[in-house]
Amino acid sequence: MRPRATVVLDGFGVLESLRWHDGALWFCDLAHGTVHRWDTRGEPETVAEVPGRAGGLGWLPDGRMLVVSMDGHCVYRREPDGTLVVHADLKGVAGGPVNDMFVDRLGRAYVGNFGFDYHGFVRRQPNSMLYAPPGPPRTPLACFSPEGELLGLSEPLVFPNGLFLLDDERLTGEGPTLLVAETLAMRLTALTVLPDGRLGPPRPWAPLIPSALWRSLNHPGLLGRVTRRVSALLNHPAIADRSASPIAPDGIAPGKDGTAWVANALRGECVRVGPGGAILDRVSTSQRTLSCLVAGPDGNTLYAATTPTDDPVEAARVDGSRLEAYVLPS
Repeated sequence: MRPRATVVLDGFGVLESLRWHDGALWFCDLAHGTVHRWDTRGEPETVAEVPGRAGGLGWLPDGRMLVVSMDGHCVYRREPDGTLVVHADLKGVAGGPVNDMFVDRLGRAYVGNFGFDYHGFVRRQPNSMLYAPPGPPRTPLACFSPEGELLGLSEPLVFPNGLFLLDDERLTGEGPTLLVAETLAMRLTALTVLPDGRLGPPRPWAPLIPSALWRSLNHPGLLGRVTRRVSALLNHPAIADRSASPIAPDGIAPGKDGTAWVANALRGECVRVGPGGAILDRVSTSQRTLSCLVAGPDGNTLYAATTPTDDPVEAARVDGSRLEAYVLPS
């Protein structure tokens, strides 16, 4: 039996972007555009209401919070008096809603985006139809200076989503490395962080779909059409929850010994992955999982943000998103 997380908070739209900061768990509600802080006791407090739906979170070295506005195509900065001001502009970069964000120790912000109107697409047809050639649109990660100036763009990626920094050169062999979840490519990808903060070329880190299935899914002929139709049928929750593959990585977080915890957007689980794609641990959750983090007062709790739907319109109506937790064995 897989270990299972338990529900600790409930009744949100779409919980995302779990962060541990200043002794508390912080997170966004994408459906309602709010940012919350929870000290792991009692009820969470709402600390900001963000125009255009709140997305990724981070902090500058001086303690000011940065938060993504998904539909506003920008990053806001929260000033000490609580006001929000535009910190970085992605209107010329993002081809769809702006997504997750990682802010490093120097205050440089790495920000992803959907690349297209994903929810508009899947409201009309199954997700698997995205893989009909030429496949999902690609889009870059944007890197901003601590002052909010655009430093550069990565090479285009497939739905760049959760990200964090692997900065132990003994583990990476490449110097500081940004690990990013390419959700629709079902893989984790590594990009070296250059001295000026820009990103080097992407390189494979962990494929999360069997190579034969990936080739079939993207095939331009009959094989591809059949695979995409079958995949649409298998995406039913009752079937998907009984499957172990593939894994669509949404939020990701550091694990021990240079591994990564992955929130699986296809089903209710968090998965610990090693370089090359080895599956090391699995923890079940009650719903599809969009973000994960190992944190807490003792630093040993796996938190997971789960939801019955990631469609922001439907999610705001249902308010079924949960925060779940599992204490990892020592």
